[in-house]
Amino acid sequence: PSNGKSPAQPIKFSNDTERLQHINSVRKAPVGAQIKRVIDLLYETRQTLTPDQINESCYVDVIANKAVFDSLRNNPKVKFDGKAFSYKSKHDLKDKSQLLVLIRKFPEGIAVIDLKDAYPSVMEDLQSLKGSGQIWLLSNLDSQEDIAYPNDPRAVIKVDDDLKQLFRGIELPRDMLDIEKDLQKNGMKPATNTAKRKATAQVNGIPPKPKTKKKHEISKRTKLTNAHLPELFQ
Repeated sequence: PSNGKSPAQPIKFSNDTERLQHINSVRKAPVGAQIKRVIDLLYETRQTLTPDQINESCYVDVIANKAVFDSLRNNPKVKFDGKAFSYKSKHDLKDKSQLLVLIRKFPEGIAVIDLKDAYPSVMEDLQSLKGSGQIWLLSNLDSQEDIAYPNDPRAVIKVDDDLKQLFRGIELPRDMLDIEKDLQKNGMKPATNTAKRKATAQVNGIPPKPKTKKKHEISKRTKLTNAHLPELFQ
């Protein structure tokens, strides 16, 4: 006979058990790992966050862990105003127009590594400015770093006399094959492949173009394209 009592319900663990375990693992992680979580959060959000907001977002308890708090407060990538934390990039930029203004202040070039954390889409904006011809992005052969230069016709570019003489004294090979070999010898990849083009032409039965001597004169197109060179190398 039934005693009127419902059977005992099995004990249910909290649905948050997995989350609580994750929070516990975060807070037991080394100080360096916790700081990285906070800096990544500040970098991605670009917001000014209080310790409570940081705790809610990435489970790092900045208040309870003095080592984490002190390290964040003194970190060069973090700004602390006494109440909240925010990400601090080397250059305080918000968009592409501010980026261009900054680059134009450095006619001798500015390292891309100093710009890449300015704001989330800065690398895309650098490529956009390069594509529109407003800046150059060149690699430094010594440091292998990318350098951004302003392509500003108002900028005064000085060229050393030694470089001018070197420029005038360089004689390029007449055959493109020799030019490509010299480029490869110096660790550069040629934009053309003359040997492959000639081989393809022979297979297709296309006769090679006869070499014609060009008159040593500057065409209108050359004058237009290299309008800046006479001023540089006079």
